[in-house]
Amino acid sequence: MQNDESTSTISAFAAPVAVVTTEKPKEVSVFQDLIAGGIAGSMSVIVGHPFDTIKVRLQTSSSATLSNSLSGGVGSLFRGMAAPLSTAAMVNAIIFAAYGTSSRWWDRYLPHLQEHNHDVWYKSFVCGSFAGLAQAVVICPMEHLKCRLQITGSNAQFKGPVQAAQSIFKSHGVSGLYRGIHATLWREIPAFGAYFSVYDFVKDYVNDYFDHQKGDKAEAHSWLASAFAGGVSGSFTWAMIYPIDVIKTRIQTAPMNTPASELQIFTVGRNLAAQHGWRFLFRGLGVTLIRAFPVNGIIFPVYEFTLSHLTNLD
Repeated sequence: MQNDESTSTISAFAAPVAVVTTEKPKEVSVFQDLIAGGIAGSMSVIVGHPFDTIKVRLQTSSSATLSNSLSGGVGSLFRGMAAPLSTAAMVNAIIFAAYGTSSRWWDRYLPHLQEHNHDVWYKSFVCGSFAGLAQAVVICPMEHLKCRLQITGSNAQFKGPVQAAQSIFKSHGVSGLYRGIHATLWREIPAFGAYFSVYDFVKDYVNDYFDHQKGDKAEAHSWLASAFAGGVSGSFTWAMIYPIDVIKTRIQTAPMNTPASELQIFTVGRNLAAQHGWRFLFRGLGVTLIRAFPVNGIIFPVYEFTLSHLTNLD
């Protein structure tokens, strides 16, 4: 879910979709995917980061309220944005490359599956899950740094992502930077599989509605379908995997000297439920859903719009 910002980016969840044009689509290069995905990813980070900061504060405090989470001024809501924003292009490039490569593998080695109409959703889910796997490996240390920076105040231990990364690596090595990787994998893989599938389904449904009800294939309707489908898919997938995100945030913001046995997914979830009730695992979900719709509703049209212009330059 560029996701999340995704960096969920649910930050942020982006899919390589067809360029909206009445002409025969031109072949898209990796470089064009990088530029279009980077711009779309950056836009999603800017739009979604304040909501993500509120979500993290709600997830990590036992007594936080929405009003308390807004304390510190507007500027504090953008704290920790440098890490996801500076790497948005790289993350989206990996997502597009992973999804595109797995799609080509599917078409090459499993062509017989294309004979069944329902298998298109299998392909979206499988290829999306592969993209989620690739993204999880990249964003785990980024989200670890982001979460730690988001919950610190004026007397923060870490003053920025670079200093935080250096300090954690020096004291705990690569495994310290990758704290929460198992929870990240459990979040990203099913989330991206569902995200791509739901996006394709909703966009096709909306486009069919315009085609059959109004007999109009105007380009504006294609952008509207893309934005609406992105918003729906982002919100749906975040609602689906939100408890694991709460657990991941708790794992990544726990003191660095916390024993590994206390950072297991089931252990953290059970302790949170025992201390605060199961409803705690859904704390901040409302803010996340409010954030997910515009973030994912923006990233798809921006990606498609940018890519259409890049391909027309050739």
